[in-house]
Amino acid sequence: MAWRQLRRDLKAGDVRILLASLVLAVLAVTAVGFVTDRAERALAIEANRLLGGDAVIRADQPIQGKLREAASVAQLRRAEATELQTMIRVGERLQLGDLRALGRGFPLRGSFRIADRAGGAERDATGVPAPGTVWMSQAGADTLGAKIGQDIAIGDSRLRLAALVTQEPDASLDYFNIAPKVFLSLADLPATGLIQPGSRIRYRMVVAGAPNAVERFVAAAKPALGRGQRLETISDARPEVRSALDRAGRFLGLAALVSVVLAAVAVAMAARRHSERHLSGTAVMRCLGASQRTLVGIHVGEMVLLGLIASAIGVALAFGLQWAIGGWLEQSLKMSIPAASAMPALQGFGVGLVVLLAFGAPPVLALRRVPALRVLRRDLDPTEPSAWLVGVAGLIGLGALLWWKAGSVALGAYMLAGIAATLAVLALLAWGMIVLVRRLRSRLRGSLRYGLANVSRRAGTSIAQVSALGLGLMALLLLTFVRTDLLDRWQLALASDAPNRFIINVQQDQLVDVRKFIGAQGLAAPTLFPMIRARLVSYNGKPVTGDSYAERGDRAKQLAEREFNLSVAQTLRADNKLVDGKFWAPRKLAQPEVSVEEGFAETLGWKVGDTVGFDIAGQAFSARITSLRKVDWESFRPNFFVIASPGSMDGYAASYITAISVPPAQTRFTSQLVEQFPNLSVIDVEAVLKQVRSTADQVSTVVEVVFYFSLIAGLLVLMAAVSASQDERLLEGGVMRVLGGSRRQLRLAQASEFAAIGLLSGLTAAIAASVLAGVVAVQVFDLPWEFDWRMAATGGGLGVLAALAAGMFATRRVLDAPPSVTLRELQG
Repeated sequence: MAWRQLRRDLKAGDVRILLASLVLAVLAVTAVGFVTDRAERALAIEANRLLGGDAVIRADQPIQGKLREAASVAQLRRAEATELQTMIRVGERLQLGDLRALGRGFPLRGSFRIADRAGGAERDATGVPAPGTVWMSQAGADTLGAKIGQDIAIGDSRLRLAALVTQEPDASLDYFNIAPKVFLSLADLPATGLIQPGSRIRYRMVVAGAPNAVERFVAAAKPALGRGQRLETISDARPEVRSALDRAGRFLGLAALVSVVLAAVAVAMAARRHSERHLSGTAVMRCLGASQRTLVGIHVGEMVLLGLIASAIGVALAFGLQWAIGGWLEQSLKMSIPAASAMPALQGFGVGLVVLLAFGAPPVLALRRVPALRVLRRDLDPTEPSAWLVGVAGLIGLGALLWWKAGSVALGAYMLAGIAATLAVLALLAWGMIVLVRRLRSRLRGSLRYGLANVSRRAGTSIAQVSALGLGLMALLLLTFVRTDLLDRWQLALASDAPNRFIINVQQDQLVDVRKFIGAQGLAAPTLFPMIRARLVSYNGKPVTGDSYAERGDRAKQLAEREFNLSVAQTLRADNKLVDGKFWAPRKLAQPEVSVEEGFAETLGWKVGDTVGFDIAGQAFSARITSLRKVDWESFRPNFFVIASPGSMDGYAASYITAISVPPAQTRFTSQLVEQFPNLSVIDVEAVLKQVRSTADQVSTVVEVVFYFSLIAGLLVLMAAVSASQDERLLEGGVMRVLGGSRRQLRLAQASEFAAIGLLSGLTAAIAASVLAGVVAVQVFDLPWEFDWRMAATGGGLGVLAALAAGMFATRRVLDAPPSVTLRELQG
C-alpha cells in the first residue's frame, strides 16, 4: 500500500516537491562531499611535493632491514638520496657546500625547477642531473660566482654546472640551510672519494603511492625506527604550509555543514506540505476502519521508499556532476585529481535518510491521529506527541551528523549553537512581526494590506517560513563571510613584499654597517634580532634530555634534543599574540623571564610558572615561564619559540638575524653583501615563498570552487523550500482570480508578503552569520575578525532579493493557470 500510494502521489504531483527537495538536498551534500573528498586528497598529494614524496625516512646510517622491506611492497615507489657537507671549489673560490646525490626517480612528488642561466626561463626538470654534471642552487651560484658550463670541483671529481635550481622539493621543511647546494647523480658520488670512514653522511629514502599503502608504510616504519632515524610526513612541513592546508580542510568541512543545514530546511518545508495534503485522505481511511498501525506503515513506508529513491537519484546526479567539476579543477590547478571514493555516496544516503527522519517523520506520524470528523470539518488539525519524540531523536541524529561532517569538534559545536540561537531569534522576531502587522494592516490599503494580512493570518506558516528561510540564508552568508576572510588572509600573508632573504651571523660590531649597506641598496631599514644558541638541560630544577620527553612522542623528543635559538624582546610584536600569562614591561627585571610559543609549550608539556634551564656555550641560563604566545608563522619574519626578558641575557654570546625583501632585479645583492661581510650567511627563501604561494593558490582555487558550488546548490534548495509552502497562496490566489482580482493586484500582494518575510529573514540571517562567522574565524580558523556592517547589510539585501525572487517564481502558477484548474488541484 505504501508503494501504491507513492506511485499515485508521484503521478498526481503530491510528493514531487518533497522528492525534488530531497534530491536537491542529497545532491548538494553528496556533490560537495565528492568535490571535497577529491580536492582534499589532491591537495594532500600536491602538498607532499614539499617532501619529494608521501613519506620520508632520514638517517645517519644506510637505511636497511625492516624499513627497506616496508618500502618494497608493490603499491609503493621508492627513491633515495645521500647528503653530506663538503668543500665546493669554483675557480679560486672555495666554500663549504651542501652536497645532495640524487637516485633515479627522485623526487617522487613534485619536481625541481631549473633555469639554464641566471634570471632565465624556468622549467620542470625531467629527472636528476646527467652523469658528469651538477645543478647548483641559485643562491649558491650567486655566492660562489658560478656560471653555467663552468667546472665545479667536488672532492676528486670535476663536474660541469648544467643548470641553476630555482625551486626544489622539501625546501619548505627547513629553509635554514646556509651552505650553497649542489645536486649530482647518485652514480657520480663514489668517484668523488668523499665516502670515507667517519664521514658525516645523511641518508634519505622517499616513498610514494596509494594513500592506504603509505599509511601502512608509516604504521610499519614508526616502531622500526632506530637511533639517528626519523620519519617525516607533510605534518612536519613549515607552519605556514600546514596552516593553509588545515584551514582549507576546515572550510571544506564548513561547506559540507552548510549543505546539511540547507538539506534540513528544504525537507522540513516540503514534508510539512506533504503531510497537509494527506490530512483529508487519511481521515477518509479512518472512516473506513484503518488502524493507526496501518496508517503509520503506509505513510512511513512511503517516506522510506521516497527517501531511498531520492537519495539514489541525488547521489547519481552528484557523481556525474563531480566528474565535470573534477575535470575543470584538474585544468585549473594543473595537477591530477584522484577519483572519488565511495564514502561521499554513503554519506549522501545517510544525510538523506536522517534529514527525512528528523524533519519529515513528525508531520507524517501526526497523520495517524487525524480524527474521522476531519472529513466534515477542515479546521481540525491532528496532534501527535510521539511524533515530536521521533523528531527529537532525528534532531539528535542530525546534530551527530553535523559534528561528524565538521571534522572539528569546535566547528561542529559552534555551528550547532549558532543554528539553535538563530532559530530562536528568528522565531521570536517572526512572532513580533506578526503582532506588528496585525496592528498596522487596518491602516494599509489595497494589495499591500492583503499581502501583509497573509503574513499575520497564517501565523504558524509565516514563523516556519521566516525561520527556515533565515536559517538557510544564515548558512550561505556564513560560508561567504568565512571564505572572504580566508582568502583575504592568504593574500595578505603572502604579499609580494614578504621577506625573501634571511641574514644571520651579524655580529654586535657590524650592526651599524649592515644597516647602512642595506639602506644603500634602496631597501627598507631592517630590524635585527639577537639570537643565542642554547641546549635544554633542565626543567623545574631537574636535569632533562631528549629521552625525558620520549613518552610525549617523537616530535617532543626531537624538539628537546635540538639546539634552541633564544632571543630577547622588550615588547610583544604585532605577529605575536599573548594567550596565557603576562608579558613583561620593557625594562630589565629582577629575575629572568621567558615567553614560549604555545604549540611548542603544549608539545613539551610546559606551563606558565615552570622553570627551564639552558646551557649556552658552557654557561648556565635559567628562567621562569611567565607567558605563552601564539605566533603568526605566515608572516615569514624572524620568530622564536622562546624569547627572554630585556637584560636577562646580557653577557651571553649573541649574533643577530634579520629578514628583508629583495626585488628580483637585484641579483647581485647576496654576493655583494657577502663580499663586504664574509662572515654573514644569507638564506634565500624565495624558493620557499614560491612553493607556499603555489600551495596557497591551489588551496584558494579549491575553496572558491567548493564555495560557488555550495552557493548554487544552496540557492536551489532554498527555492525548493519556499516552493514547498505555497499551496495556501495558490488557493487564495485562485479564489481572488475568480472574484475578479487582476494579475497586477495578485503580484503586488505576493511581492509585499515575500518582501516582508525576506526582509526579516535576510537582516536577521546577515547579523547572525556575521556574529557566527566572527566566532568561527577566531576560534576555528585563527583569523582576525572585525564586524563589517557593509557586508552584513549587503548580505541582508541579497537575502531579501533571494526570498522575493524564489517566492515570486514559486507562485507564478497562480497567474498562469486558469483559476478553475488551481482550485480543482488543491481542493480535489
